[in-house]
Amino acid sequence: MTERRTLAPLGRRTVPVVGNEALGGYRLISVDDRDGPHPRPGQFYMLSTDRLWGADGERPYLPRAFSHARAREDGRLDFLLEAVGPGTARLAGVAPGEGLGLVGPLGLGFAPAAGRRPVAVGGGIGAAPILCLSDELGAQATVLLGFRSERFAEAARLFRAAPEVATDDGSVGRHGLVTELLREALDREPDAAVFACGPPPMLEAVRALCAERDVPAQLALESGMACGYGACFGCVVPTRGGYVRLCVDGPVLDAAELESALVPGAGH
Repeated sequence: MTERRTLAPLGRRTVPVVGNEALGGYRLISVDDRDGPHPRPGQFYMLSTDRLWGADGERPYLPRAFSHARAREDGRLDFLLEAVGPGTARLAGVAPGEGLGLVGPLGLGFAPAAGRRPVAVGGGIGAAPILCLSDELGAQATVLLGFRSERFAEAARLFRAAPEVATDDGSVGRHGLVTELLREALDREPDAAVFACGPPPMLEAVRALCAERDVPAQLALESGMACGYGACFGCVVPTRGGYVRLCVDGPVLDAAELESALVPGAGH
C-alpha cells in the first residue's frame, strides 16, 4: 500500500515563485520546491508570502492552508487559489522571482482503494487535490467537477483528460450539481471508490449518497489552521470515534467515520 503521508522537513522554507497566471476566477501559483519532498495527493501546505505578509495592520497574520494541485518531477508545485480575503489576496499577487514561504507537505492524503474503480469528485477550489490525484491514477479514474460558472470551470483545463463538468448556472457542462453526475457514475460503477473535495454541502451530499449505496468514500475536508502540525487544536472536527485534528489525522477522512460532513469549521 502506498504511504498516505510524506513527512515535511522541519521549519518554514522559502521557495521562489516561478509562475502566477489567471485561470478564470482562480490564480495558478507555481513555485520551485526541488529540495522539498514529493507530496501525496490530498496533503497540504501552509503558505505565506516572503514579502509584505502582515503589512496591513498585521493582516494577514497566520499562514493559509492549501492542498497542492500538481507536483511535478522537477520539483515544481502548483497551487490553485481564489482571492477571497487578505491572505489569499496577498498570495494571489505574488510575482515570479518573489519568495513564497511554505511548510509541508502536511497531513494524510488519499489512500488507494484496491479492486475498485476510482471516482474523483471536486467542487470549486476543491478541484486542486483531485487534480494531483487524477495525475496519479491516470485513465482508470472517472473525474467529476462542479463549479459556479464557466469562468471558474476554466480550472477543468488543467486535467490531462477532459472531466465531466457541472455548473450551477448551466454555462458549461451539465446544468446542476456535481453530485448529480456522481449518482449517475455510481449507477454505472457499482464497485466504485469515491474520492472527494469541495464545500461542506457537497461533501455531505457525497457522504450521504455513498452511505446509501454502501460505497467507500474518502473526503478531503478543510478547516481554519494556525499551525498545520497539531499544536493549536484549531482544526478539530467531530467523528464517530471522537474529535480529530484535520491537520494530522486528515485532512482526508473516511466518510464512514463521519456522522455528517457539515462539521463546524470544516470546508473550502
